[in-house]
Order: sequence, then structure tokens, then C-alpha cells
Amino acid sequence: MKAVARVRRAAGEAFGCIGLSSVTDLLTAGNLYLEFVSAELDSPSGTSKTVAVCTQKKCEDGAEVKYEGSFAVPDNFGHIGGVLVWNEKKCEIFLEKIVVCEGNGSDDCIVAVIECNSWVQPKCVSPEKRIFFTTKSFLPSSTPAGLQRLRSADLEAKRGDGHGERKSFEIIYDYDKYNDLGDPDNIINDLARPVLGGSKQFPYPRRCRTGRPSSQNDPHSESRSINIYVPRDEAFSEIKTLTFSGTTLASALHAVSPAINATLIDINLGFQNFTAIDELYDQGFKLPHQLEGQRSLLSRLCSSVKDAADDLLLFEIPALIQNDKFSWLRDEEFARQTLAGVNPYAIELVKELPILSKLDTIIYGHPESAITEQIIEQGIKGEMTAREAAERKRLFMLDYHDLFLPYVHKVRELQGTTLYGSRTVFFLKSDGTLTPIAIELHCPPSTQSSQWKQVFTPSSDATTNWLWRFAKAHVCAHDAGHHELISHWLRTHCCVEPYIIAGNRQLSTMHPIYKLLHPHFRYTMEINGLARQYLINAGGIIESSFSTLKYAIELSSAAYHQQWRFDMEGLPADLIKRGMAEEDPEAEHGLRLAIADYPFAADGLLIWSAISNWVSAYVNHYYPEPSMVAGDTELQAFWAEVVTRGHADKKDEPWWPKLTDARTLAGVLTTIIWVASAHHAAVNFGQYHYGGYFPNRPTIARTPMPTEPDVSGGGGRLEEFLKKPEAALMECFPSQIQAALVMAVVDLLSSHSPDEEYLGDAADAAWEEEAAVRAAFDRYKERLKEIEVIIDGRNGDMALRNRTGAGVLPYEFMKPFSGPGVTGRGIPNSTSI
Repeated sequence: MKAVARVRRAAGEAFGCIGLSSVTDLLTAGNLYLEFVSAELDSPSGTSKTVAVCTQKKCEDGAEVKYEGSFAVPDNFGHIGGVLVWNEKKCEIFLEKIVVCEGNGSDDCIVAVIECNSWVQPKCVSPEKRIFFTTKSFLPSSTPAGLQRLRSADLEAKRGDGHGERKSFEIIYDYDKYNDLGDPDNIINDLARPVLGGSKQFPYPRRCRTGRPSSQNDPHSESRSINIYVPRDEAFSEIKTLTFSGTTLASALHAVSPAINATLIDINLGFQNFTAIDELYDQGFKLPHQLEGQRSLLSRLCSSVKDAADDLLLFEIPALIQNDKFSWLRDEEFARQTLAGVNPYAIELVKELPILSKLDTIIYGHPESAITEQIIEQGIKGEMTAREAAERKRLFMLDYHDLFLPYVHKVRELQGTTLYGSRTVFFLKSDGTLTPIAIELHCPPSTQSSQWKQVFTPSSDATTNWLWRFAKAHVCAHDAGHHELISHWLRTHCCVEPYIIAGNRQLSTMHPIYKLLHPHFRYTMEINGLARQYLINAGGIIESSFSTLKYAIELSSAAYHQQWRFDMEGLPADLIKRGMAEEDPEAEHGLRLAIADYPFAADGLLIWSAISNWVSAYVNHYYPEPSMVAGDTELQAFWAEVVTRGHADKKDEPWWPKLTDARTLAGVLTTIIWVASAHHAAVNFGQYHYGGYFPNRPTIARTPMPTEPDVSGGGGRLEEFLKKPEAALMECFPSQIQAALVMAVVDLLSSHSPDEEYLGDAADAAWEEEAAVRAAFDRYKERLKEIEVIIDGRNGDMALRNRTGAGVLPYEFMKPFSGPGVTGRGIPNSTSI
């Protein structure tokens, strides 16, 4: 027999190299020790049968290095089921695969293929042998006898013991609360934050445990560090690192964030007029001297930051503005983006009138909305009564009232921002498009002031029209916060991480469900770690640039508590919950949309159905009998851990599905895959298209409405607005630094890496051995290609006015495939950026 191990050479010095001075040393120092394990036990003794070989470097081809060794196998050895690997080199290696052959030369017969795709540490760093199995899938009950012990040992090693600080080379998955976002030891900058998770006040999903020491001032919070542990195999690839360099990203944001905190005068400097905003794309944004050194880092991070002088950030014009510079001013475009923009998860049906709050009336005032039936009827110009409009499902709403209102006074105590509870009501016209008819802004009563509510409506009158623009700016800031903190961070990045942790702790790599889910977990833990370090942390980009400032992630905890349910995270359930669809057995996908031309929902249901059909076929192949689901110990342990540990603050909720049959299991897996892939793609990859021109989606409204009474007694706000409404709006918009940093970050987040893996891209090696599974995957892949054509056809249909028209951006966020860069299309397998 001959064993060939394929090792990928890293770009640059590998982690953990001991005393190496050159690439030659890296390739030649030491060998790989392989110990192959039979799938069968030795019949007389009941022990494992093994055969060992020490491989040596044979050849190299570009980035790939091959190690080879020959060995003899006893006649009664049986089939090779796995291998134990001991790295005798002086540095870690990335082991791609091990191929076992019979014979020599070109006529070699492949006996076994073991896909590894993992970092293996040198024995001087980690003396334990790594365990890898052949590609064939096995349920726990069907595991060959010779591999059962190794299967359990491999899972046990990944769980760790829950103690000590994790080392960067380890592959250990464990849970912890979000106790590392704040910096309680940084008293000067007020960076202490509450622990999220583990309390009724701040419930939250769990993240990967790092085990860093507690901070000095708060024993419940971890101390901050420039390094955040993620299991070694969850780290970015070399290509991903070079394109969206974790090191470069960390360096840029690490340097930028303190500069923001140290330049309060600069951060509050706004734009003088719209001409000054246009200069971001024509002449560039001149960095304050504290940030000049970061221009090159930001430009390397962001494909839309063009070459310019060292002290300038010069941005590409976003697609929305390229198509129609003034589209963002139109009410129809404001409404269209609720259906086809970057946050299509917020629009909901108005199910009853009057619109009521569920908050405590003693604290927050009268529950009835100020948007009365009379106001609605004026907005729809007598076409029907408000009651008839509601009954005919013609009224829709962005409701940021009850979620935001409890934070209004806390946020208003901070400098440079303001907040309201808001409701925006839209009317569905006969042409299938929405038009906004009223915005309500609400500031609850306090000890210093009485309750303030006001409704703003579109008008041709100059003053009323400018006030309408102000109100829309506030609503857009609310929508931007809801999008980034809830639709994006919470519902995808944050809630997916527990599935990854539980999957690696409880599902063997040879488990068919692990093989199904694993592509959908790629890079998520690494990007989440970077987000905790630089984006959602105390004083980070989100806290510096969004209306809620220091309460940003706390708000996402409130949303998790009030709104998140696993059984509502699948697309059909989500649409039904929001009143945007209802069940109809005769309709396509079994749903009838409340708005037929709802691009996200219409295209999303195509993707959902494709994923669902593929997953159902896969699950039914491995679980032909219901009892097999209930009897799968690893599967049940995985799901129990998701519920009781990953989402421990909701573990007692009755809505969690019970894995009792293949249909329920397929539904659970489809939801996980949907959230990690298509849900994330819908809210992520259009961020620069729509947010790259910040007046379209301001992330912060810094000043109150001009008509709100000035409780400070200073007065003059309304008077100044009447004199110079554009200047007043500029003061409300994000400052220059806030706008430039958010634009740079959303460009980064909107960009695909060259090594992106998209839905249906590649089949797992195990599926090649199962004809039925391979056939189902091929059907899935072909369906995704068909969906691309269907979406292109819809984008060319002039009757679909929410996705076509003069200057209108076509809806492509649900197109499965894309090239690298900011393309506005493509659904990666995973939440990878």
C-alpha cells in the first residue's frame, strides 16, 4: 500500500513554527506519522486494528506539497475506516487529504480517500494525535465497530473541559455569554457594558467561549484583548485573509475607533450641503489628521475606495445613485426599498385599526397611534375608507414603535443623537406599488416633559414637505438600526453561531447531517469574532455611528427577547407572521403573497423551495423510518444543546420543534441553511448599493424634529429650520466621519471574496458514494441555475414596478451566483462576511 498526504503550503510563515528560518525549513523539517485504523475490530481480542506509516516529502506543486510512504496491510485488516495523524514537523500544517493506493506508478488503484481539510499542530505544541475518517457517512447506530471509540473520542476532544483560556491553535468548541463587548476597566471612555445572556433583563444567544481572564472592575466581564479565539479550523483561508484580511481589518478598525473617541469635535462636524456630500465621490473625504495614517488600510479593505492622496477617502458612486441620482428623494423609492431594499424583513401588514401599542400606558402614555383613520383616508385620497383599506389588505407599516420607545430617553441623554418610537404607514396602490401616507414620531413622557407625538404627511407645501423629509430621515435611521442590529447581526451572525458550536460538539464529522450543515458554517465564527472586537463592541463602529449609540447591542437583546423564535425564522413562517403572505394550497409554494410584486419574498421563495427539496431528499435518504430520527443519539444531542445551551435563555419556550420524524428534521435543517445563506445574503450584499449614499439610509439622526418643543428652553430650532431647512437637515444627518466610516465598512461587508462558496457550488465527497444523494444534489444545482434565469426574466418584466423602471435597481440579491467584489448578487453557503 502507498499513502499520499497532500499538504497545502501557507502564504507566508505558518502559525506555531518552532525555530524555522526559511520556507525550505518549513517543508523539510520532520515528517507526518500516519496510523491507519480498520473499520473492523480484531475478532479475538476486540481491539482496534491499526497499521502505521511514516511519510516523507515526495514532491511539491505550487502551493501543494505531497508526502508519501509505503506500508503493508495484513490480510485480515479489513477496510480502512480512519487515520490518526501525528505531525512531527516543527510547524502546523493544513492537511487537505490522504489517499491510500495499491500499486505503484500510473496504474495505482485508490483504496481509500480521507478528506481532512484541517490544521494539524506539531506534536511539540499538541501531542494528541488528530483523528480523521474516510468520506463515507454513518449514523451513530451504523458506525463500524472499529471506529466507534474513535468517533466518540474525536467529539470529546472538540468539547474541551470548559476551563482555562483557549489557545489559538486549538479546535475546541464551547459556550459563553456575550461578556466581552464592553471594557469595564476603561472608565475614562465609559466603555462598561452589561453582559448579554444568562439574565431575564438581557437574554441573548451564546457565543464561542474564549476563557480570557475577567476584567478588574467587573468579574462577570472578560478582559479585552487584540486577539479573539476561534477554533483553528474556523479561521479564514489564506485567500480570504488576503482579500478581507482579518489582520488588516483588525488593524484598520483598531486604529480608527480610538481616533473617533479622541476627536469629539471632528466627529460632530457635519456636511454643509448636498454638494459637499457629492464630493465624497468626486473629490474625496479629507481625513482628520488623527486618521490620515489609516487611509491605505481602508482603501485595501474596501473595493469602492478609489486611489487618491494619502489623506483622502474617495468612494465609488453606489449603484442606486449611478442609476438615478435623485431616486432617494422620491416617496415611491422610499416605499419600494421596504420590499426590495436591504431590509425587506421589517414591512408588515396593518391587521387592525386603530393601531395600538402593547407597552405599559402608565409609563409610555396612551397606546393608540396618532395616525388616525382620518389621516389615512386623506392619504389615500378618498379611494376607500381606512377600514376598507385594512380589510382589503392595502395598508402596510414599518413599526419601530414598541421596540425603540423604551430607549428614547436613555438615548437622548447621550450627546450627538436622538431617538423616537416611529410608525410609517403605506398604502398599496392598484399598480402593485406602495406609497407612504403618514409617519408618526413619538417621544414618551418624562419627569421633564410631557408626551410628544406628531404625524407627518407628504405635501407640496414647502414647510410640510421639508418636515416630511426630516421625518423620513428619522425613519430611515430607525430602519438602518433595525437592519444592522436585528435583521442582519442578531438573526444571522449571532443566532447561527450556536448551531455551529453544537454541531461540532455533538455531530461526528462522519455524520450525514454534519456533512450537510458544515458548508453553511464556513467563516461565520471568524467574522463574528472580528465583529465583537471592532464593530459591535463598546466604542466600536456601530456604537459610534448609529442612533442608539452605546445602547445598540442592548437593543438587539430586547429584540431577541420580544421577537425571536426559531419556528418563525424560516421564510414562509416569517412572511405569514408579518401578514405578508397566507397559506394557499393552490398557490405556488403554498403561499399567496399580500403584495404580489414583493421581490424579496417572490425570489426568496424560489430559493427556500430549492433548499427545502434538496434537504428533504437528503434527510429521507438517511432516515427512511421515523424511529431513526428519534433514535439518533448524536442528532438528538445536537438539537438539545442548541436549545438548552446555545439559546439557553429561551430553552423553556414551547415553540421549539421536537425532532421526532424526517419531515420535522428537514424543516429544522432548511431553516438553519436558509438563515445562514439566503437570509444573510438578502440583508448583506446590497449594503453599499443602498447605504453607500448615506442620505438614502442615514444610520443616525442627530437632532430632533424642528417642531418638537425644546425642553432646554433654548428655542430657535424651528426658526432656524424655517430659515435654512437644508442646513438643518445636514445637521440631522450623520457627521462627516460617521458617514465616511460607515460607507467604508458597508462596502467591505457587501463584497464577495474570490474564494466564496455559493449555494450548490460543490458536493461533499461523501455524496459521490450515494447515488440517490448525488442525484438529489444535481437536481438542486440545476434548479438554482433555473432560478437565475427566472429572476433575470422578472427583472425584465416592466409590469413588475418594484424591480424595474427608469433608474430602478433590479432585484438580484437572491441570484445564487456571483463573481468577487461588490456585485449586489450571489448567495454564499454561509454567513461568511
